[in-house]
Amino acid sequence: MPGLIPERFIDELLARVDIVDVVQPRVPLKRAGREWTACCPFHDERTPSFYVSPAKQFYHCFGCGAHGSAVKFLMEYDRLEFPDAVEELAQSVGLTVPHESGQARPREDHTDLYALLDAAAGFYQRALPDSAGAKAYCKKRGLDKDVIERFRIGWAPGGWDAVKRALGTSDTRVKMLEQAGMLSTGEKGKQYDRFRERLMFPILDRRGRVIAFGGRVISSALPARDSQEPGIPALPSHKSPPAKYLNSPETPLFHKGRELFALWQVRQANTKLERLIVVEGYMDVVSLHQAGVTQAVATLGTATTNEHAELLFRAAPDVFFCFDGDRAGRSAAWRALESVLPRMRDGRQAFFLFLPEGEDPDTLIRKEGKEGFEARLKSATPLSEYFYAYLSHDVNVATLDGRARLAEHAKPLLAKLPDGAFRDLMYAELEKRTGVQGGAASAAPPTRRQTPQLANAPRRTLVRSAIAMLLADPALAQEVTLPYAFATLDKPGIPLLTEMLDFLQERPGINTALLLERFAGREESAALQKLALTEFPGEPEALRTVFVDALAKLTEQTSQQRLDSLVRKQSEGALDESEKNELRGLLAAQGAGNTKWR
Repeated sequence: MPGLIPERFIDELLARVDIVDVVQPRVPLKRAGREWTACCPFHDERTPSFYVSPAKQFYHCFGCGAHGSAVKFLMEYDRLEFPDAVEELAQSVGLTVPHESGQARPREDHTDLYALLDAAAGFYQRALPDSAGAKAYCKKRGLDKDVIERFRIGWAPGGWDAVKRALGTSDTRVKMLEQAGMLSTGEKGKQYDRFRERLMFPILDRRGRVIAFGGRVISSALPARDSQEPGIPALPSHKSPPAKYLNSPETPLFHKGRELFALWQVRQANTKLERLIVVEGYMDVVSLHQAGVTQAVATLGTATTNEHAELLFRAAPDVFFCFDGDRAGRSAAWRALESVLPRMRDGRQAFFLFLPEGEDPDTLIRKEGKEGFEARLKSATPLSEYFYAYLSHDVNVATLDGRARLAEHAKPLLAKLPDGAFRDLMYAELEKRTGVQGGAASAAPPTRRQTPQLANAPRRTLVRSAIAMLLADPALAQEVTLPYAFATLDKPGIPLLTEMLDFLQERPGINTALLLERFAGREESAALQKLALTEFPGEPEALRTVFVDALAKLTEQTSQQRLDSLVRKQSEGALDESEKNELRGLLAAQGAGNTKWR
């Protein structure tokens, strides 16, 4: 069983990874001298205050204080747990994550649960060829072998315990099946398979692991009526048709409001993702991918949530919402619009495509082909147009009262937009339509932000300067030999400086980001983050000289402090023989010209 990830592997990983390569695909960066900058992805802002340092291999936002290494960025931006972030970075540079033997498994490790769900997916896949109805349905929908394999489409057999019998080989496994949402319990406490006689679509996480399932009934499947058990709901029948789609329940691995069906397949098919197309059904997604529109995803039987919106825009700058043109579809589109408003930073775009009555993406793509569907996407309604069209549909803007009502409805929604050009233009459009000035037009101009170095420069002491230089170039620790002559100096920061030197000498070659991670969560962390932003102009050799000189001065201060202590003790007549010899040595070291203590 896997244990803890060795620290030295994290060192090697962060030495191989370039944080710019990690951040750039997710946040568009612009060169700013030796660093890169952007508007912060972790809070809304108009002026860029998010900096990425290739030299120090860390990021920092001067607005909200977000900071960290490449691992921390993936944890915060992609919402990954630490082991998952390490795994993703390791895969990107061709490394395999090792685990220390003999260590306890991390508390939130769900390795066995992932393996069980993967086995369930395999079980369903193997069952598909044995179902004449399922095969006929796939043929009728035009699904070829490649797309069936790509999406791991399978079949849940009839009966009440096919999965339980196949995978629940022990009490522990049965409990895991229940935990994974694969079993349900009847009124009399009898357990049975949640998915029966359905076409099965595995739902994958961002690492391609099975975390849940969606099951679709098919009209050509015959219900297995002889499988009825006491206390278990009836299987599908023609008299009481079941719900078209059934999803896994919420589990430790699956939260439907945070996941998108087929996002994994989309990322596998597109090296550079410029858009995402959000549709409603699993079959819609599969048909679009088979036709070559490989940017389609679906929400999992729920309205578009705030988490969905964040996930969509983190994956691509343009998002197309594709809904039915009926009342329900337009209501769903409006809910999607409300969820994306707070995330419409400059550079992002949202569009709304409403389909003809009686059509869905699956039927349209088969009728019109890829070119026809792409043409519809090109004519999709931009968010800005849909926003004002929806709010104006029952308002007479020719009247004063109507314009006032439009402004009343629009302003609270526009206030959710992040600062930027899009927000300004949306307020300008409101003023054009109603004559009412918005918040953006009347707000006071923002004050000019100071440069990061000036705004965040801490008061510098000799110890702070030495620590700042170590953070700028951790390799400087190799210039210092043990024992540290200044280690006994009674000054704030000396214990921290010596701890940093010990750490760096034990683990040579690590970068600034990893050094900061070493002290994350400690009370010194905030101060170290600020010191790490210090810029030292000039060549590395000049910094080495300044660092060595700073430590030499700290050593002089240590000697002077000890001398002062011994002199005070001498005045009290409390020196022993060894201390007297030490005092004589310190006085001699000061030179014959120093008469202060004679």
